[in-house]
Amino acid sequence: MGFKCQVLVCTFCLVMLLFLQETRAGIHSSNASRLNGRKKVSGCNLFRGRWVVDTSYPLYDSSGCPFIDDEFNCQKYGRRDNQYLKYSWQPDSCKIPRFNGADFLRRWRGKKIMFVGDSLSLNMWESLSCMIHAAVPKAKTTFSRRDSLSSVTFDGYGVTLYMYRTPYLVDIVRENVGKVLNLNSIEAGNAWKGMDILIFNSWHWWVHTGRSQGWDYIRDGSALYKNMDRLTAFSKGLTTWGRWVDQNIDPSKTKVFFQGISPTHYQGKDWNQPKKSCSGEAVPLSGSTYPAGSPPAAAVVNKVLSSMKKPVYLLDITTLSQLRKDAHPSTYSDGSGTDCSHWCLPGLPDTWNQLLYAALIM
Repeated sequence: MGFKCQVLVCTFCLVMLLFLQETRAGIHSSNASRLNGRKKVSGCNLFRGRWVVDTSYPLYDSSGCPFIDDEFNCQKYGRRDNQYLKYSWQPDSCKIPRFNGADFLRRWRGKKIMFVGDSLSLNMWESLSCMIHAAVPKAKTTFSRRDSLSSVTFDGYGVTLYMYRTPYLVDIVRENVGKVLNLNSIEAGNAWKGMDILIFNSWHWWVHTGRSQGWDYIRDGSALYKNMDRLTAFSKGLTTWGRWVDQNIDPSKTKVFFQGISPTHYQGKDWNQPKKSCSGEAVPLSGSTYPAGSPPAAAVVNKVLSSMKKPVYLLDITTLSQLRKDAHPSTYSDGSGTDCSHWCLPGLPDTWNQLLYAALIM
């Protein structure tokens, strides 16, 4: 081979080597960017689809589950219609596996799973506990209930489901002025370390006002505020949470999920029926879109997740839950008034957990 040919061959090889390196780097970068806030599993968007009638549901009976709070136990408090229990979620582009509690326990034997957040996290935690219990009804369980930390352990499998109650994720501390919501502090995060799966949630308490508000002042750095735009405060608090995850989570040891924004159905105008609320609603909305669109808090969640360094899987349950105006306790609970915020058990949170299961195994 002549000298010029050798030079041409070497040049070609060098160009190809650089091309392959850049391609690999691009693929790595693309995969990394999809990890944060991703919605797809094996090419399937689990959260875009529709509700279909499915008489094989529900997965359990409320009377047979010892973990349901009265605020979610709609059948106990007189709800007689049961069509709201007979739906399953069908994604447009794939089929999701039916939840298998025994398989869940085998896969996660010896592991610790923690829900962290407000009463919507409680809703989901109790749902998963019931779904697993229904699969292994004779399994010995240990149940512990405290103010901030509760747990259900399936003793024969060493699987513990924890519920850590902290509605803002960031801390509320006592100062001279009273209770202060500190947007820059997560001292409670020490309790979240060492888990194998973490499922976070926050939003509903950020909009509470008056007596139901959980704080007297908001602290942002050295500044103290009597009030603040709630979306702004939520964004600052969630950014602090994202920083905590980035600094404290090892993705090789802990899988992190964010539960997504759970909607309310107090205002019928949101689904083009202005005179209605969730009260008396018996069927879901048809189709796959919600007339009112996505709540602003969902955009905050997406923005924070996209800025994080560590992978967080978004359980994007907002739209599929918006379609379920029929699935709230309404007047069928131990509380007063109409509850269009939480969800009956059995009910919608079972689907959230089925999607969690799918995200873990698909």
